[in-house]
This record gives sequence, C-alpha cells and structure tokens, in this order.
Amino acid sequence: MTRPVGDPTAVELARADEHGAHNYHPLPVVLESADGVWARGVDGVEYLDMLAGYSALNFGHRHPRLVAAAQHQLERLTLTSRAFQHSGFADFCDAVAGLCRKDAVLPMNTGAEAVETALKLARKWGYDVKGVAPDRAEIITFAGNFHGRTIAIVGFSTDDDARVGFGPFPPGFLTVPYGDTDALAAAITPNTVAVLLEPIQGEAGVRVPPEGFLSAVRALCDDHGILLVADEIQSGLGRTGETFACDHENVVPDVYVLGKALGGGIVPVSAVVADWPVMGVVGPGQHGSTFGGNPLACAVATEVVRMVETGEFQSRSRELGSHLHGLLAQLPGVNQVRGRGLWAGVDLPPNGPSARTICERLLTRRVLAKDAHEGTIRLAPPLVIERDEITWAVEQLADSLQMSD
Repeated sequence: MTRPVGDPTAVELARADEHGAHNYHPLPVVLESADGVWARGVDGVEYLDMLAGYSALNFGHRHPRLVAAAQHQLERLTLTSRAFQHSGFADFCDAVAGLCRKDAVLPMNTGAEAVETALKLARKWGYDVKGVAPDRAEIITFAGNFHGRTIAIVGFSTDDDARVGFGPFPPGFLTVPYGDTDALAAAITPNTVAVLLEPIQGEAGVRVPPEGFLSAVRALCDDHGILLVADEIQSGLGRTGETFACDHENVVPDVYVLGKALGGGIVPVSAVVADWPVMGVVGPGQHGSTFGGNPLACAVATEVVRMVETGEFQSRSRELGSHLHGLLAQLPGVNQVRGRGLWAGVDLPPNGPSARTICERLLTRRVLAKDAHEGTIRLAPPLVIERDEITWAVEQLADSLQMSD
C-alpha cells in the first residue's frame, strides 16, 4: 500500500512515526473527521467503520445526543476531583447502578483502571468478609483473556506480545482454560476470592464460551462463596444484542466492570459496579482517581445509560447481527465465524493471507476493520449501522478474501 510522497496520508503517517511510540501497528490511514458509521481520512476518502473503537463507539461517531450532553456540561463544569462533590455525580451513579441492578458505583477512567479496581475490591472483600489470611488471596482468570495492559493484568495474560519482557509479576493469580468448568472447579481453593472473566473474549478473536458456561461459573462461585467479576468492557451496553453479554444466560455477576462505550466515544469513562456488601469494604483514601467520575464524564455516561435503557440498541444489535452473521456464514474460504449480535470474529485458513493482509485490502475498499492476532478478522460496527451498509461491508470482505497477492 505505497503512496506518493506528497500524499497527505503518507506525510501524516511519517510525522506520527517520527515521534510517536511504536506500541501500535496501525493500518495506513489517517482519519480527521467522522459521523455515525463513516469516517473521513485526510485524503478525503470516506471509510465505513467496522471496528467502532473496539466497542467504544457503540453509538457511532459524534452521536447527537452525546455531543449535546458533552457540550452542555463543557459550558458549566468539567472537573472538580473527588475532593468535592458535583451536581451530576448522583445522577451518574443512580443511572449506572440501576442499569446493572446493583447498589453502588466506583467510577474510573479506562478499562484497565476499572479492572485493577475490581481486583483490589475482590482482594479487600476476601480479607475483610471471607476471612482469607493476609496476602493469600487468589483470583482465577482464563486463558486468552484481555483485561488491559497494567503490570498486574499482563501478568496473568497468555498472550506473549502483552506479557513477555514485563516481569516480575504480582502473585495471586491462576489461569485456567476458557470454557472449562472442570478446570475452574479444580483450581478453587480456600484462598480463592474471585473469578474474573469476559463473557465473550474479544481480543482472543470474539470467542463465545460453550452454552451454559456462564451459568456454571455462577453456580461454582455461589457454592464456594467467591465473587464473580464480569469484564463487560467490550461486550456490554448492547454490543451482543443484550444489555450485557451475561444476560444471554440470565447471569448476574457480583461485580460488573464497564468501560469503552460508557464514554460514548467522547471521553474515557469506566466503572466498577457492585452491591454494598462488596463495595462497602473500600473506605476513604483506599482507592481513587483524580479524573474518575468527573462532571464531563458523568454527563456523557448518564446520557449513554438513558439511551441503552430504551432497548433500541440491543434490538438493533440482535436484528442486524443476525443479518451480519448470516452473510458471514456464506463466505467461502473461511474456517469459522464466531460472535453474537453485531460482533464477529472471522477465522482464516492458516495457509492463506493473514488477517492483517485482508484488513489492508479492506482499507483499499473503504472498510475499516482490524485483525485479532494473525488469523482472525474482528468486526464490531457501531450499533447505528444500517442493513445495506452491513451488506456492502461483507461484499468488500468477500472480494478481499478472493484477491490474489
């Protein structure tokens, strides 16, 4: 995908490469504006966004309701720190707690911060409520997980790219195969305080667990008196056709971890949500964030919850997701298609082009998608996408799969 030297995209890519850290390998496109499901590059080309910021843009780019909420708050108050209370905090907490059917909300900024918060909360609960001996708490995670990139989180990752070179890692985490309830049961000890899982693993390639797995994990946690912590950062807020992916099995975790779409694609917002017997173990000074729960974040997130409460986006994800998966199932030359709602992982045969190559071909056809490792194309369009746009995107994918190098 070489470009002329004078091409504005080539110029901007070179400038970014000169001083920007190389911790990402982005596709060769530079975006400057967007609206709904379409983004415009500096070269004037319009691209259909089939990634939606890894679900951060569930409601599309610059959704009018969310932009209006942000603009209204920008004209009033943007930051107080939690040293003081602000007028939008109670509304935010009421909205998020109600959506999750829980009592209490601890706001943070990024998904990784929220996961770290949930880990601390689970350990504190284990010591204060369950009675685990000091510094002995254990949390069980699953192979293929992606919960963020902090030292603690990458310590229980099974992805070498995320993990290798960053040790030593904090102890107290065990990892078992995803979807394997027998392995989970065998790993539980008297020191186990929580199970941390993604109800659908996004970074691993949109891996959906076996039917009944979430219910079985819930039962094991109940039987052993441990917390079920659900990372719904990518899967929540309508992405899979339900408010939360756990809802597909009518499972309510003890702790929800939310992020990405909670900020409406405008500001980073995350939250840990639990009932008071769990949340109440954290007192003043034991955890916090300068920007967590700031007025601007609360205004946008409160509007996000109001939009989700209508059920419109869950319904769109179910109906349009059925259309998407129906089309993907007919694609020749793919190994498997996984997912739920408007979320799909398309596995490619090992002897063909890499997922990165296919995403580069899609880019030339004005479709933005991203590989999940070498063999899977991840699709997660904004929930405001239209049926004909999905059809067109899959047609471009079909053509890209059939192209010769």
